[in-house]
Amino acid sequence: MAAAAGTPDGDSFLEKLTRVTLWLKKLYNGVPIPVYEVNERTVDILHEVMKCNEERDKDVMLLIEDMKDRASKYEEEADYWYNILQQTLGFFESSLSEEATNDLFDLVGSAVELEVENTSLTSFYSALNDMTSELYKTKSKNDEMEWKLKILTKKLTSALMVEKHLEEDVEKLKTSQKAEQAKDEIHSKTLKFLQDKSKDLRIRIRGAEGELIARGLNKSLTHEALMKSSEKVAALRKEIEPLKREVASYLDLPPSIRLARVKVEEAKRELKALDEELTREIEALPFELT
Repeated sequence: MAAAAGTPDGDSFLEKLTRVTLWLKKLYNGVPIPVYEVNERTVDILHEVMKCNEERDKDVMLLIEDMKDRASKYEEEADYWYNILQQTLGFFESSLSEEATNDLFDLVGSAVELEVENTSLTSFYSALNDMTSELYKTKSKNDEMEWKLKILTKKLTSALMVEKHLEEDVEKLKTSQKAEQAKDEIHSKTLKFLQDKSKDLRIRIRGAEGELIARGLNKSLTHEALMKSSEKVAALRKEIEPLKREVASYLDLPPSIRLARVKVEEAKRELKALDEELTREIEALPFELT
């Protein structure tokens, strides 16, 4: 988690986290804040929710302040007209009947609630239309805010689920890596054992050969010499095979052909020489090679 990483709107991660934490403390008002995974994605989503909530609260506070201001103005105006009615016209509340007094209070209350400039029918209709329009706008804005909040909540839930799955995958990967490391360690130990064993056997073989040679063993009987002799015998046998086939082809020639006889005799001599050389090589070995 990069603490100083910047965010698209210019605020650092720590600044957003601080504002979100203060907002949650204020929102829960002493109740413990639910535990959530602190990372850039979750903090960004909560920051957006916080901004939407603060904007709605700000609009409500402005509306309340405006209504208080208007109510104060209307009260001052009502006092002004009340004084005029009493002092100038001599109109007193006690001079009205109870029904008229109730109607007057209802009219004044309606005028205050609707925030009209006067009590004419036109003003009341205009105020009712304005209030209906304002109510519709406020409802639409609240619906939009709730829709945004619902989307952000879904995104937050999805992000938390993805994060949980990633954590599970990481744990599985760690377990798999531990198993692979254990296998690699076993293979490494086995390989080292085999290398050491091979080295030890080579040393023992050389020592045994040296000891046998010191006791009078012919060097041609050592493992290395025997391997070379075996390879040489195999090579000679391979060379004899085509000569044997060639001699066989000459033996099939008619005896009346003089040139064929000469060729056959030459091939026989060459085959005999190779055969003698092969015999000498085989006799030099202490046992028969198969």
